[in-house]
Amino acid sequence: MPGCLAGAARRAPPGGRPKLPSAAGGAAGPEVAVDRDSARRITEEYIARTKDTLVDRMGIRILEATAQRVVGTMPVTGNTQPLGLLHGGASCVLAETLGSLGSALHAGPDRITVGIEISATHHRAAAAGQVTGIASLLHGGRTITTYEIVISDEQERRVCTSRLTCMLMDRVPGRGGPGAAGEAPPRR
Repeated sequence: MPGCLAGAARRAPPGGRPKLPSAAGGAAGPEVAVDRDSARRITEEYIARTKDTLVDRMGIRILEATAQRVVGTMPVTGNTQPLGLLHGGASCVLAETLGSLGSALHAGPDRITVGIEISATHHRAAAAGQVTGIASLLHGGRTITTYEIVISDEQERRVCTSRLTCMLMDRVPGRGGPGAAGEAPPRR
C-alpha cells in the first residue's frame, strides 16, 4: 500500500492531527517498550496505509492512539444494513481497526500484528450520526494482545461491545523468511 501521509491528514479530527502517543512504554510493563518516536511513526504509517482500503471506504477516523487506548469514529450513513441501521459487520470493522492499531503500537517497530479472533455483542441500533469506538488493552504480552472495544452512539449509549485478540509476529505471513507461513524456522 502507498505510504503517503496525505491519508493521515485527511483522517485527522477537526482542528488538527490525531492525538498521537505522548509517553514511552506499553501497558504490559517490561515485555514491550515502544518509545514515543516509534509509536508516532507506527500510528502515522498505519493511518497512511488505510488510504483506498476498507477503513477508508467506511470513513473510519482515528482520533487518539496509544498501546493502551485507541479512539476512532465511523459514520452510520453508508455503513448500514437494508433496514437503515448500522450494520453489525461495520461495527466489527471499526473494532478490528482500533484494536489492531493498538496492538501494532504494543508490538513496536519491526513487528506485525494480525487479528486471530473477534467477537461482538450488539446492544442497540444506531440509525444516524456517527459512532465512536474506544479500544482498551486487556492483555499485552510478547505474542498476544487482547482489546475490549466499546462502540457508542452520539448520545453515549453503548451500541456494541467487541473483543479482539491479535497475534504479534516478526514477519508478514506468506512473505518469506524465517517464521513466515510455510517455512520452517531455523534449527538451533
